[in-house]
Amino acid sequence: MTENFDRAPGAGRARIKPRSPGLADVGDGDATSVFNQREPLRQPRTSPPLTENNPNNSEAIDGESRRPSKPHQSIHNHSTPASKVKSVDSLVNTSILSANAPEFYPASFSPYEESVSEDGSDGYYTETTLAELVEEFLSYLNSSPGSFETDIEHMVNMLNSWVTTEETLQELVELIYTQSTAIPNFSYTGARLCNFLSHNLVLSPASGNFRQLLLKRCQTEYEQRDVAVRGDQETQKKFHAYVLFLGELYLRLEVKSAKGPPSRAEILLIALRELMNALFSNPVDGNLICAVKLLKLTGSVLEDAWKEKGKSDMDQLVQRIENIVLDAQCSRDVKQMLLRLVELRSSNWGRVYAAAASDATPDNDPNYFMNEPTFYTADGTPFTAADPGEYIGIIHQGKTLQKLSIVPKCMFWCYRIFRKIPGDPGSGRRLFP
Repeated sequence: MTENFDRAPGAGRARIKPRSPGLADVGDGDATSVFNQREPLRQPRTSPPLTENNPNNSEAIDGESRRPSKPHQSIHNHSTPASKVKSVDSLVNTSILSANAPEFYPASFSPYEESVSEDGSDGYYTETTLAELVEEFLSYLNSSPGSFETDIEHMVNMLNSWVTTEETLQELVELIYTQSTAIPNFSYTGARLCNFLSHNLVLSPASGNFRQLLLKRCQTEYEQRDVAVRGDQETQKKFHAYVLFLGELYLRLEVKSAKGPPSRAEILLIALRELMNALFSNPVDGNLICAVKLLKLTGSVLEDAWKEKGKSDMDQLVQRIENIVLDAQCSRDVKQMLLRLVELRSSNWGRVYAAAASDATPDNDPNYFMNEPTFYTADGTPFTAADPGEYIGIIHQGKTLQKLSIVPKCMFWCYRIFRKIPGDPGSGRRLFP
């Protein structure tokens, strides 16, 4: 058994003879002849086709049979360049093709025709019209109203180069009026634009300048007020947009005077009064909502203007509103809107007037805390001096004479300096909770 462990690895094992004919009967020491007798490589696929007369196409080594050549590989090409030239010449001479033949088109092909404008110019690069220019600019102002101040001068300069005739001025007025009454929430910006153009457009024909033509356009709708308030829903909607635009125009349009500062257009004040009468004459929900919006927008200014003239038109309107609330067959929500409008007017349209500085207290001055900053709690709730907390008061000889405000304990109103009390040298100091 130990003899098996003394032999070298692989000793005594029978070596299997290779079955390849090229390696048959080769001894262990004749390694060079083994590699010299291997099978030759096959012909590459891109080599010239094998032919029977090719001397290199000999028999395979050690009895391998000759590979049969494919039929398409035994093509004999005996043509010469001269014969090729003759064949080309014969094709040219016998061809029926002509270089002057008309161009071929498929049966379903439709020839392209270039579009020609009415004025004879091609339609590739058409000039921008005034309508396209104005509509693009108004759309830009509608999406970015904050850019009005920065871009309006550039726009007016462009319009001055475009608007050179009475027809183009009339077209500009119509475009701005249409856009201001058609685009929702654009009446404010449209009124500002009209005011700026009325002072900066150079053209002023005999028929009237921009402001005069604009007022004439508004008068056209004004004359249809009695029919519009009783029209269908679409007619009423357009009329309501016109009323609100006229209200914005009354607030924004300035009429320059040679003797004094600019004033508002008096004709618009008269028109707004008659428009509200027309709205209240047919007290349906849509008309009443439009009247409420108009009075919230212009009520304080209208009342001041009427009071300067000694008129009581606002009192008459409020009385009419109260009668509508009692008698009209409008919805409950609209009646609530009318009642809140009456309440707003009774509070002087939400306007407050500051008391004298020496007599200002939280009790007699509604603006006492108006100029103070607003603080916020951790959850984002506003916290003002009127919120529950500790009292701060004016101290006189160790006694609290008046409680001025209530502030939260967590806030220190260090910036507030209270009014001095005569005879008390320590009463004007900063007080802390």
